Amino acid sequence: MSIRPATLAWTAAAATATAVAGSIATDPSSRWYRSLRKPAWQPPSAAFPVVWTTLYADLAAASAAALGGLEEQSRAAERRRYRRALAANLVLNAGWSWLFFRSRRPWVAAAECAVLAASSADLVRRTAKVSPHAGAALAPYALWCGFATVLTTAIARLNSRR
Repeated sequence: MSIRPATLAWTAAAATATAVAGSIATDPSSRWYRSLRKPAWQPPSAAFPVVWTTLYADLAAASAAALGGLEEQSRAAERRRYRRALAANLVLNAGWSWLFFRSRRPWVAAAECAVLAASSADLVRRTAKVSPHAGAALAPYALWCGFATVLTTAIARLNSRR
């Protein structure tokens, strides 16, 4: 299975656009965010950009491999469904930052993050059907989205009276 440069460029551009959209909304230095109670097990703020950058690169590469495999196997309809699932996942991903940091609605962000985690697990499943190696490489993305759901829910719970 080969990764076509044009496909990788598309998935990389989509992941980059998601990262930029999320970054625009994210402000861990805001007075509101700093005033929130957070669980003791929350990673330091500096960890998030490093983790997300790595996961976005992984997502771009694994998705390009899956899309390339579907194209090589002449599975055009499945390829279109994969692209739609990936696009929906990226919208959910960027949307979390807007719901949490800009709208300041941790419970809504936690619910949306649960949908993101399910979408991410679905992308892993879709990817693994085409390329087990690419599916395994994408699994950390789904796991991190699950972790983000648990973390967001914990923050919402700790700050429920706000």
